[in-house]
Amino acid sequence: MTSLPRSDQGPTFRRIRFIMVQPSHPGNVGAAARAIKTMGFGDLCLVAPQLDDMARRPEAIALASGATDVLENACIVPTLADALAPVTLAFALTARPRFLGPPPCDIRVAADLARRHLNEVSAGSVAIVLGTERSGLTNDDIGLCQRVCHIPANPEYSSLNVAQALQLAAWELRYALLAETGVTLPATLGKADPGAEPASGARVHALLEHWEEAMVAVKFLDPAHPKKLVPRMRHLFARNALSNDEVDMLRGVCTAMIKAARIAYAGNPPRGAGWGDTPADGPCAGPAPRPPERAGK
Repeated sequence: MTSLPRSDQGPTFRRIRFIMVQPSHPGNVGAAARAIKTMGFGDLCLVAPQLDDMARRPEAIALASGATDVLENACIVPTLADALAPVTLAFALTARPRFLGPPPCDIRVAADLARRHLNEVSAGSVAIVLGTERSGLTNDDIGLCQRVCHIPANPEYSSLNVAQALQLAAWELRYALLAETGVTLPATLGKADPGAEPASGARVHALLEHWEEAMVAVKFLDPAHPKKLVPRMRHLFARNALSNDEVDMLRGVCTAMIKAARIAYAGNPPRGAGWGDTPADGPCAGPAPRPPERAGK
């Protein structure tokens, strides 16, 4: 798997906290740790978990899939107020509409608001708050946050579990934080492949001539009545922006087609084929004539 350089996970990433209120399943906690670590975050906070050793349970460790450092460093506090004590902007992630409480926004807007807040407030920090899978966040929990945040899922089936919702939130935050640096795509961390580079116009033109020759050889193209076949082939190749490797591969196909046609049509070469008037040689040549027998034999 490719990844961005470690430098993208700088101080800004460490100023974002993910809070799970009253988690009941160790597996969800482990999956949440994995979700935020894959996006470059590491601050996980558990509020009043139903099990005191939630982060050390085998199910949590198994589903963390290597993100055990996030589990080991997860803070455990008795109340949401404690978890939000160092936070200056908190988003309550919920699927249900709330008629009272902080103003709502979707997760993409929330990520951009978080980015701007972190840029403008040097000592600021952001939190994403998630409730239990069964009941979500209470009105009192939401009242401790500055914004309500929604994931615009299918309204007929918006059943995301806690770890899935946290993964989407972490991705949106990561994308928003990296967008201003201009770095969003993963680095290959390897040597460039010359074969994958776009083929030059001269190479593509040579391929088209070779391809036309091959189509004539197999009697698919009548050079006396080409109709629109050649320009259509030209548009096909131009539209697909062939790479160097692809040009080489297709020219190999052309060579094989012409070689097969010389054998198949040895006695009846197609009209316009360059090899029709020349003696056959190579693999399609007939047997050499036998020398005359000497007298007396």
